[in-house]
Amino acid sequence: MSAATTGAGEVPTLGSLTGGQLRRLGAVAGLTAADAETYAGVLADSLGPVAERPLSLPPPNRTFLSDDHTPVEFSLSFQPDAAPALRVLLEPGCGADSLAREGRAGLEAVRAMARRWNFSTAALDGLRDLFLPSSPHGPLALWIALELEPGGVPKVKVYLNPAARGAKRSAQTVREALDRLGHRRAFASLPAGSGYPFLALDLGDWEEPRAKLYVRHENLTAGQAGRLSRMAPGPAPAAVEGFFRTVAGIGPDTTGLGRRPGLSCHAFTDTASARPSGFTLHIPVRDYARHDGEALARASRVLRDHGMDDSALVRALGALTDRRPEDGVGLIAYLALAHQRGRPPRVTAYLSSEAYAVRPPAPEAVREPVTVG
Repeated sequence: MSAATTGAGEVPTLGSLTGGQLRRLGAVAGLTAADAETYAGVLADSLGPVAERPLSLPPPNRTFLSDDHTPVEFSLSFQPDAAPALRVLLEPGCGADSLAREGRAGLEAVRAMARRWNFSTAALDGLRDLFLPSSPHGPLALWIALELEPGGVPKVKVYLNPAARGAKRSAQTVREALDRLGHRRAFASLPAGSGYPFLALDLGDWEEPRAKLYVRHENLTAGQAGRLSRMAPGPAPAAVEGFFRTVAGIGPDTTGLGRRPGLSCHAFTDTASARPSGFTLHIPVRDYARHDGEALARASRVLRDHGMDDSALVRALGALTDRRPEDGVGLIAYLALAHQRGRPPRVTAYLSSEAYAVRPPAPEAVREPVTVG
C-alpha cells in the first residue's frame, strides 16, 4: 500500500484507506478540514464493522458497486465557475451474510442518518415491500449516496434494486414505485432499454427532491444516445452525441457500446407532469479506454468543452492513489453529462477507490464494437 493512501506504521484497513481518500478529495472540492473529518467519520460509521477490516483480507462481499468490490465509490460533479461537488456512494451492511440482512442494515443506516440530520424517510418506507422484501433477488439491496456539502450536513439519496422481487418483475416494480410516489404518468415517458438497474430517491433537504430511474442501453450508439432525453425542453441531440463520441472514443453512428452498456437516468420532480425534469447520460469510460491516462484526457476535453476547469480532476486522481494513470484502467469508472431544468449542464466523474485491486491497462484493441444494422 502506497504512502499516498496510508500513514507510516498504520495497518491499512478499509476505513483508513477510504477515509483518507475522502479527506484529500475534500480538500480538492474546497471542504474545510473539519467538514472532511466529519464526513470521514460518517463513512466509517456507515460501513460498520467492515471499516476496521484489514485490506490484507478479501473484500467483505462481491459488490458490483466497483470492479474490485470496494463498497465505496467517489464522484466529483463539475459545473462552470464553481468548485466541484464531492459525493460518496457506499454499501452499508456490505459485510452481512445475506442480501436480506444487508438490506436491513442499509435501512437502519438510513434511519440513523435521518435521526442525526432530522429528515423524513417516509418516501423510502412507502416502497419497502417493493425493494426490501423478505427474500430479495438481485445484485444489491440498498446503497446510500452522500453529497458532501460545506457545514458537515450532507444531502442524502438511496439507490434501490428494481429486481428485488425478481428480474422479470422489474418493470412492474418500477411502475408501482413511481405511482406510489405520485408520478403516475412517468413510466410511460421512459425510453426503451434492456432493464432498470436502479431507482434512486432524494431524502431530506433537497430543493426539489427527485425520484430517478436508470435505464440500461445495450449496444448504444451516439445517434441513439442523442434521442434518449425525455425532458421538454431538453438538451440538443448533437450535444449529447458529441459527449458520447468523446467519452467512448467511438466515431461512426453504426458503432455501439459492445462491452459494458450505457445508462440513461431520468429525474422526476413534478407529479403534475409526465415528463422528467432531468436527464443524465452515463458512459462506462473504463471499458472503452486503454488506461486512465486516456480516460483522463477524454474527461478533460469534455470539461473544457463545457467551460469547466479540469485541474481539480487531475488533483483528485492524485488524492486517491500515487500510481500513474497509465498503469491501470478504472480509476475513472464512468463519465456522465447531466441536465436539470433551470440549471447549467454538469459533468460528473465517478472515481474508484481501488482498495483491493488495480485493473491492468487494456491492450490496443479494447473495444468490441457492435455494428447496429
